[in-house]
Amino acid sequence: MGAPSVAVVILNWNGKLLLEQFLPSVIGSVYDNLKLVVGDNASTDGSVDFIRVNYPQITIIENDSNYGFAEGYRKILEKVEADYYVLLNSDVEVPTNWIQPVINQMELDPLIAVAQPKIKWQKQKGCFEYAGAAGGYLDLHGYPFCRGRIFDTVEEDNGQYEDAMEVFWASGAALFIKAERWKETGGLDPDFFAHMEEIDLCWRLKNLGYKVVYCPYAEVYHVGGGTLSTNNPYKTYLNFRNNLIILQKNLPLQDAYFRIFVRFFMDFIAWIHFIAEGKMDFAMAVTKAHIYFFKHFWHNANKRTRQQLPYLKHSGVYPSSIVYAYFIRKIKYFSNLTNL
Repeated sequence: MGAPSVAVVILNWNGKLLLEQFLPSVIGSVYDNLKLVVGDNASTDGSVDFIRVNYPQITIIENDSNYGFAEGYRKILEKVEADYYVLLNSDVEVPTNWIQPVINQMELDPLIAVAQPKIKWQKQKGCFEYAGAAGGYLDLHGYPFCRGRIFDTVEEDNGQYEDAMEVFWASGAALFIKAERWKETGGLDPDFFAHMEEIDLCWRLKNLGYKVVYCPYAEVYHVGGGTLSTNNPYKTYLNFRNNLIILQKNLPLQDAYFRIFVRFFMDFIAWIHFIAEGKMDFAMAVTKAHIYFFKHFWHNANKRTRQQLPYLKHSGVYPSSIVYAYFIRKIKYFSNLTNL
């Protein structure tokens, strides 16, 4: 029996400069049964022509508009046949043998639906990268963080996270998913547009009894912030909005009431903080996120599935507040957290 087929799919929107820089490493990927695909969200910067001329071995699939990350991938993957999909950001550099170790790990257990490699910072390869690091966690109140990155503190990779293990979520920067599981869940929720849609997908899979794992035997190098800067109020809006939506969609009902109420209170504190710092655009972003949440409350409530497993029973949940640990107790590194 041959190797499972793998399709590495890069979603592009006006990313010609990134493709010029990072496609050569992707082309150099070594795997026995590999297809390379670029899905384009109606770019206008000549990136599609650049690929056609320079990389004829890459399959190009074009969307008729910019559908964002979630819907863009859904539309592209409808046209891709493979056993495994790898969602790879256009600003990721990869070594030659980055695929096989992850596939090997996923093939060991039929319940593994999603995996990510070690994600490090392309500009400083001794450090983990913000978006994924060594696997994603959620805290008691649904705040996402990573092994190797808590809020804005990113660790150096000193071999402290070399254990393959189950986590809560895998980063969309380099996300491996069994195609069968993608189709079973419908993939990423298009209403997210961008940010946290991979957490929602992983959570839905975990509620179905599947596993999300971190594979330390392969690593990739992510630039990060290639689409929206961390100083962009729109990114703040998406993060606050989408975080509330994933709680509403995936928590058991009583859990959802409690944790969303707590999140509103904590979001209010963040709003006050933005006001105090004179960041009115960011405060308004929080307000707009809450308005959207209430305006679309029933729309998102109808997406809830019948099976909602108890939150604290999931692997990858830190049963305390990461906000309290980081800002009050001054714990900056994942390895120093207790109760894991």
